[in-house]
Amino acid sequence: MRVPTTSPLSALRKSVFWPPFTLLFIAVIFSFYDVEQFLLVMTGINDWILKSFDWLFSYVTLSLVMSLVIVYFSPLGKVKIGGENAEPLLSKWKWFSIALCTTLATGILFWAVAEPMYHMSSPPASLDLVANSIETRDFTMATMFMHWSISPYAIYCVPSLVFALCYYNLNKAYTISSFLVPTIGQTAATKGASVIDAIALFALVAGMASSLGTGILVLSGGVEAQLGWQNGKLMMAGVATLIVLTFVFSAVSGLHKGIARLSSLNAKIFLFFCIFVFVFGPTLFILNVGYNGVVEYASSFMQRSTNTLTHASDNWAREWTVFYFANWYAWAPIAALFLGRIAKGYTVRQFIAVNLILPSCCAILWMSTFSGSAIYFDNVLQGALQQSLTSNGPESLIYMLFENLPLSSVMAILLIVITFISFVTAADSNTDAMSRLCTSSDSLSEESEQTSMKLKFVWGITIGIIAWVMISFASLDGIRMMNSLGGLPALLIIMISNISLFILLRRVIKGGSL
Repeated sequence: MRVPTTSPLSALRKSVFWPPFTLLFIAVIFSFYDVEQFLLVMTGINDWILKSFDWLFSYVTLSLVMSLVIVYFSPLGKVKIGGENAEPLLSKWKWFSIALCTTLATGILFWAVAEPMYHMSSPPASLDLVANSIETRDFTMATMFMHWSISPYAIYCVPSLVFALCYYNLNKAYTISSFLVPTIGQTAATKGASVIDAIALFALVAGMASSLGTGILVLSGGVEAQLGWQNGKLMMAGVATLIVLTFVFSAVSGLHKGIARLSSLNAKIFLFFCIFVFVFGPTLFILNVGYNGVVEYASSFMQRSTNTLTHASDNWAREWTVFYFANWYAWAPIAALFLGRIAKGYTVRQFIAVNLILPSCCAILWMSTFSGSAIYFDNVLQGALQQSLTSNGPESLIYMLFENLPLSSVMAILLIVITFISFVTAADSNTDAMSRLCTSSDSLSEESEQTSMKLKFVWGITIGIIAWVMISFASLDGIRMMNSLGGLPALLIIMISNISLFILLRRVIKGGSL
């Protein structure tokens, strides 16, 4: 038996781990010491980010969509990740289910029913839409597609694709700076690796805390509805603890056991839910509202992407579209490490299909079904869902939706289960990537593996505490603040990765390969 000569902590990248962890630790202590002042400071920073950089979030996102369209039909689309002889790490179904569930998380469950109620009752003032009208309904559905399909998935897809090519085809290190190498060069990337990785790590922790906060709301609301337990800070703390422990242990179990199995199960349950609501819900209305929403979405895509659909003085786009984009950006850099790592053996064109086209189609079908059903039942019940939104909070709406469908109690319990699994499947893959990023080597050495497992626990607990503080004391406003704080630094990283994508494309056009 080999006796280790050094401590497992020798594998820790201290310059990557300690800066974001220290900053987040100080924020948590500050929030407990003076929560009102903490929220005041965070709100000020959040407002400044949204007001100053809303245009940048929008235009960069549009450029990512356009870049992927170009690359899909370019010679780069035929390049195999890992080289011509590379064998896939995962089957196509496992690959797709992990990619889908890593990005969906709990948001698509929470907001698919809640968000339409906001837009139906309070459309942008500058568009002169009448609340709850047919025109507002089409606007609402197009908005759901904008916020949850092509544009958000492009935010994930570009950095993931660039990292996959740099990691496997160019043999670069397992760091975020690797997918910036084509743009800034190896020397600059090496020198700035720790700073770049630390920034991305902070962004993801903020984004994951935001998403976990959403999951806590849905789960605690479901427990209250089904068991009658009071939904307060104590229940939220219990829910957060259970989620964190589960996704940490899943991440520790590895890619093929915990992550792949949970993702496959989660994708199948998502499919079952969608089919159930489509069949037993207002089927014809879903088809009609979905079609009209797609037409409206396609016709207004450029205006929505450039924030010119509404008047410049209208804060609607900033409060909704930019808010969502900031959330996706916060997750994207480190999610890219994981999504890129599991893509070995497939072509660039297949990568774009699995990480952009297919998930976007799934999101459109999901939003057509759930958002369309929410609008239908709110109309039939004379505004009952909007009233519940005001009196009971957004977490109550999806359970209220199922009360109008067969097997409501059974489906509500299953909803609690899928909400739980949804966050776990998204969080464990990112926790795995976070822990690898904080270790000095991606090899399966004893030291790096021991350090990696400890880091999964550390980051899981940190994310859980931050999420609980924000959701307990600031509710949805806390979620919004965490999104913006994490989204801005990640946005800058992804801007550079998009440039790297075109540099790689140019290499293939000139030389025929990478």
